[in-house]
Amino acid sequence: MTEELLRRTFELRGRDFENAGEKSTEVTSILKELDIDPDVILRVGVVTFEAEMNVVMYADKAILSFILTDDEIAIEVADQGPGIPNIELAMQPGYSTASDEMREMGFGYGMGLPNIKKNSDEFFLESQVGKGTKVYCMIRLNSNG
Repeated sequence: MTEELLRRTFELRGRDFENAGEKSTEVTSILKELDIDPDVILRVGVVTFEAEMNVVMYADKAILSFILTDDEIAIEVADQGPGIPNIELAMQPGYSTASDEMREMGFGYGMGLPNIKKNSDEFFLESQVGKGTKVYCMIRLNSNG
């Protein structure tokens, strides 16, 4: 049976570019303190950073949760925002709906969702236009598993 070792929840704010990336840094710092494998920490860092940036760029607000068990790290980001009208298109590398302003700040390359999926052992995304998007990812602690 899998044992839950740690659960943390963070609030994310849309349009908060000044603090963007802070929560993903906090998550990776926690995992470093717990002496989690650096490769796992890197993957979690990519997943949480990309998800956090998507919230900052597109949503009003979100809750980022992560749960560490003795086998895996589960990450869920549930936002209140415009939703994704075409998930298949949004999952294509390079596709972006970023504004010119966001691109001028160095964001909007269309790699967020593909990077999240690539760095997850399990990935699930659901979205409802006008309501929001939920991303669930799981990363196994044992990369060979």
